[in-house]
Order: sequence, then structure tokens, then C-alpha cells
Amino acid sequence: MGSLPNIVEDCMGFLKLYSDGSIFRSNDIKFHETPIEDDTVSFKDCLYDKKFNLFLRLYKPQSNNNVVRNSKLPVVMFFRGGGFCFGSRTWPHVHNCCMRLASGLKAVVVTPDYRLAPEHRLPAAVEDAVEAVRWLQKQALSVCGDAWLSNGDVDFDRVFIVGDSSGGNIAHHLAVRFRPGSKEIKPIRVRGYVLLAPFFGGVVRTKSEEGPSEHMLTLDLLDRFWRLSLPVGENRDHPFANPFGVCGNNLRELKLDPMLVMVGGNELLKDRAQDYANKLKESGKNIEYVEFEGCQHGFFTHHSYSQVANQVIQILTRFMFQLN
Repeated sequence: MGSLPNIVEDCMGFLKLYSDGSIFRSNDIKFHETPIEDDTVSFKDCLYDKKFNLFLRLYKPQSNNNVVRNSKLPVVMFFRGGGFCFGSRTWPHVHNCCMRLASGLKAVVVTPDYRLAPEHRLPAAVEDAVEAVRWLQKQALSVCGDAWLSNGDVDFDRVFIVGDSSGGNIAHHLAVRFRPGSKEIKPIRVRGYVLLAPFFGGVVRTKSEEGPSEHMLTLDLLDRFWRLSLPVGENRDHPFANPFGVCGNNLRELKLDPMLVMVGGNELLKDRAQDYANKLKESGKNIEYVEFEGCQHGFFTHHSYSQVANQVIQILTRFMFQLN
């Protein structure tokens, strides 16, 4: 009689990978946040990928929500975090974050779900993000697309891609894929990318990674996310994790759209984000780095109506305005 499979990876009891390849996921997750009710913003879900049954959620400010009359609404595509292993557009903090972005930026917000690891390892999440951008492109090209997007008050020439944590990693890969002047996604035009505490990694540790653990994150958990999400047999210097790894693209030679990187000063991922911004800036890229002193991971997405969140909205507004 064979022995029972043993646990190979255990993510806080909510996700377990067994030695026989089987996977256990628990949906019994207790959230500290509750969904915000804001009658100035409407939202609904749309299927964007029939093959994988993937949905996105649209958020749209009401027409009387202080939007300048006769002006069109920019589009913000928001990719949430979760270490590539967890998360959904329906989770309360993701919903609240998107509500805040829609009302604070006076923008249509599109937040897609994507396939999760380890069932679907990278590049699945990035491929789904590309498909979500193509869905938006189809809306811009269609005369009979979704009513929220086809009534003439959405500006597809002003699209901004925002990603948090693993979503920030996805935003980086989209920036490399859809470089300035890309004809692949016309008529939509991505004006800039915002990376909130992007989830990058590397074999060699940074100082901040060796620092004290955060309330939400530990170095052990970050490593586990990479083991579960990277292609089997790859390490943290793979281009999916390390943009400047030995096998990565030569980013210094690529043209990239303007970027904004924001991170908390007490984050384990701080040095990765800062190094990313510094290296791109040294190679002549239009990139801005903002650090929020004393803040930990999720300072905006989990606290979207805080004083710090107000500062984030102000910085995002300035970034978007200067790229008009």
C-alpha cells in the first residue's frame, strides 16, 4: 500500500501543494475589510475571456460626480496583488481600492481577474493581463460594445495601467510588451504605468528583504510565492521575478512609456522597487520613485481611504495630468 501524499508547500493553511501534485484551496478566508458603499460610483462584472472563464469588474463614476462637463473619462486598468497565488476582483480590499481609484481619479477603472498559481504558473497571469488589454481594445473598436464604454464619454487615448504587488510585476511586463507607439493595441493608448510595491525577486538578498517581517508579509512567504508561481525548475533570477536578472531583457536598450513606482519605506520589497526605478532612470527612462516613510505592504490597497491614500491619489492625479 503506497504512502499518502505529503504537503510540499503550505501558504497559511489556505493553499497547500502536495507531493503528488494535488492542490487544496480554502475559500474560508476571513476579511478584515468590508465593501465600501459609494453611490457616486457604479460597478458591474464582465466576462473578458471565455476560454478560461475570466471576469473583470468595471467601475464608472456617475456623471454628476464632479466630472468636468463634456470631458471624457480616462481609463485605469488595475491589476491586484496576491503573490500570483491568491486574490479576486471581488475581495473587499480590492473592491474598495478600485472604488477609491474611480472616485478619486474620476476615471473608469477596469480590474481583471487572472489565473492563479500553482494551478497556472507564470506566464499565465501575464498572458491573461494581455488578453484583458485586448478586451479593452475590442471595446474601443466596437460600435456595439459594452454600453458603459461605448457611449462616447470614455477616452481610450488616455489609458493608465496600475498594478499592486504581483500586479505591479504584471504592469512591468505589459510595459515591456506594449512599448511606446505599439500598434498592437490601437486605438487605445497607454500613457503611463504605475507600480505599487511591485513584487520582484532575486537570488541575492537585498537589505530590506533581510529586515524585520511585516504585518502582512515575511521573507518565507515571498519565497514560497515564487516557488509556487515560477515555471517548475526556475529560480528567483528568472525574468518573471527579476527584471535585471542574467536571463532578462536588456531593459536599458528598450523604450518604455513613463512610469511611476511607489513603495512603503518599511516594506520587504522596498529595495527591489528602488533598484528597479534607479536602474531605469540611469538608462534614461522617464520614471519617478516615491517612498512613503513608515508604511508597509498594502498601505494603499488595504487602506484606500486613509490619509496616506489621499496622498497616493494626489500623486496619481498629478502623474496622469502631466501625461495628457
